[in-house]
Amino acid sequence: MYGSSDEDVERLYQKIIQAWNHRDAQGMAKLFTEDGVQIGFDGSMLTGQKEILDHLNPIFENHPTAPFIVKVKDIKMLGTDVAILRAIAGMIPPGKTEIEPTVNAHQTMVAVKKEIGWRIQLFQNTPAQFHGRPELVEQMTKELRQSHLGT
Repeated sequence: MYGSSDEDVERLYQKIIQAWNHRDAQGMAKLFTEDGVQIGFDGSMLTGQKEILDHLNPIFENHPTAPFIVKVKDIKMLGTDVAILRAIAGMIPPGKTEIEPTVNAHQTMVAVKKEIGWRIQLFQNTPAQFHGRPELVEQMTKELRQSHLGT
């Protein structure tokens, strides 16, 4: 069972997911520390709130981004002020109703507790393509679908 710090870390993760789903670049960027790092699905690495904001703004302005469907798998406290959260994520493309398995991902967030509360030091979104193992893609998609539908 998660303690209050775990709950705070999970809330921080849900905030970044909600900001993405609402196409809110400013909302996402402000969740990071000043020198926080975001590593995107395509491997792009951004450092600092301004760089993250400058990268996300044109994406949200020019592309119909798909919302995330997520499931937190694990939160590990590495002391009282650092935590690692692992989650799985899928996306439902605009105009569709089902998760698109080709963009499933593992997400890792390193959170640090600052005077102003928990902030993201690292957020990494790694493709979960499982080359040559389609049963693992299917298993992850099924788990996300069940989590999303509450079954």
